[in-house]
Amino acid sequence: MVISTDDLPLGKQTDYVAEYMPSLLRPIQRTESRKLLGLDGKALPFMGMDIWTAYEMSWLDEKGKPQVGVCEFRFPCQSPAIIESKSFKLYLNSFNQTPFHGPREVIAALETDLSAAADAPVIVQLLPLAQALQRGLGHYTGEPLDHLDVEVQDYRPNPNLLICDQPTSYVNESLNSDLLKSNCPVTGQPDWASVYIEYQGAAINREGLLKYIISFRQHQDFHESCVERMFTDIMAQCGPERLTVYARYTRRGGLDINPYRSTGIGEPQDVRLVRQ
Repeated sequence: MVISTDDLPLGKQTDYVAEYMPSLLRPIQRTESRKLLGLDGKALPFMGMDIWTAYEMSWLDEKGKPQVGVCEFRFPCQSPAIIESKSFKLYLNSFNQTPFHGPREVIAALETDLSAAADAPVIVQLLPLAQALQRGLGHYTGEPLDHLDVEVQDYRPNPNLLICDQPTSYVNESLNSDLLKSNCPVTGQPDWASVYIEYQGAAINREGLLKYIISFRQHQDFHESCVERMFTDIMAQCGPERLTVYARYTRRGGLDINPYRSTGIGEPQDVRLVRQ
């Protein structure tokens, strides 16, 4: 999917503003990409969120001394809009030379501005570096797929690769792969990710699932839309009773984006991967 860039800073030479400016944020409506997937924004087949992590968050205290932290943002998947990533980076950069009366005031400003842009409540967590360090690095639970010896011919999403080995068998399994790659729909730059798939239902052919994940390699779309396409394709082709698709993308410009879509109610794994 290629989108209009007329009002977006992505892919353009941009002046970096160092003083607080909420107007830098540019929302992108989810409607267009969801229409392509046959999704009605008012009756989504999944729940979930988009988790953004900012590793380059800084502001000034009342004495002008710089403060730093790691910030996590949780956007509900029901929000009408996502935030264009470069505008998000520019907006966060605008905090750099702005004094705030402590982290709570920073969080309040972030939640107010981002909720207004996304048109839905956004939850913000701001961690001191020492606390962020305690989280360490990890990986998804479940079984990896990447050791499978597959021959790959498709580098555009091909849902026909998704088949059930034994339609009458019933499994509950968690699988993961580090071979997900898609491309930015504006700049064409590569977006690298690891994906976690948990489902309950007829056993999905693992070789076909891995080839399907790899088939996104030349696909141009936003992170959130790629995960929603995976979710809807697996549902349509294999019909599991329960399904979760969770991708964590490698950071770019100090931000990573981690979409989580699930048929169930719950929180995604709290994990930071090695490439993040």
